[in-house]
Amino acid sequence: MLLGQVAGKVWATKKSPALTGQTFLTVEVGETTLVCADCVGAGEGERVLIATGGAARVAAGEHIPVDAAIVGIIDP
Repeated sequence: MLLGQVAGKVWATKKSPALTGQTFLTVEVGETTLVCADCVGAGEGERVLIATGGAARVAAGEHIPVDAAIVGIIDP
């Protein structure tokens, strides 16, 4: 699990049919920026909890091909 801050939205003109309806956000984690599936409705500037790997696929849905997913919003 990682902690990060949402930087913005990702707009895709073309993506896998398995990702239809899935929202993606860019998240700053230290000096790294990740593209994460948004499972909780996070907004820009919010601090979030990120699952990666197999845990991200469980959070987003077993048949959704993601490697990082936002699974929680951290209250201030």
